[in-house]
Amino acid sequence: MAINLVKGQKIDLTKGRSSLKSVMVGLGWDPVSQKSGGFLGGLFGGGSSGAAIDCDASVLLLNENNKLSSKQQLIYFGNKSSNNGSVVHTGDNRTGAGDGDDEIINVNLKTVPSSVHKLLFVVNIYQAKQRKQDFGLIKNAFIRLVDNDTKQELVHYNLSDNYSGKTSLFLGELYRAGEEWKFSAIGEGTTDSDITSIANKYF
Repeated sequence: MAINLVKGQKIDLTKGRSSLKSVMVGLGWDPVSQKSGGFLGGLFGGGSSGAAIDCDASVLLLNENNKLSSKQQLIYFGNKSSNNGSVVHTGDNRTGAGDGDDEIINVNLKTVPSSVHKLLFVVNIYQAKQRKQDFGLIKNAFIRLVDNDTKQELVHYNLSDNYSGKTSLFLGELYRAGEEWKFSAIGEGTTDSDITSIANKYF
């Protein structure tokens, strides 16, 4: 059974799970319903309430100094795999419509380079300023971790704060603690307009 986390909570992911090799990190969100026409009617039914909200998930592979050592350590829709293939983004979902995970990042814990101490998971709204969109238009945001071998959900964190006015969300982080991997639920929003401005803070 998955452990449901609250904001700020941490969990030891690998302790007692020596067989855990690879995790699927699923990130999801739903647009709030707009005007009439049923759920999603305004945003996705061809209505007049504006463009679809395109949320993009990314992961920053940070070193022991909490920095990106190179641009290749940023995994997102424009750079879907780390150099050795230990972290792979499966692709961009441009609407968030439907149930389940909207974007998926697979992490092979056994082959993540030793120079990578933390994996920071971020979601931002594509062209948020141009489209005048923010996370007040999004609901049911979550991050969850699943054992890729057994398909067992290990951790689930639902973001429940009000993120109106925020254009990016720091959902959670996977980080090393000696020989173990831990996960921390963050749930912090910022006004960063794109993944480049987020990444620049870590160089």
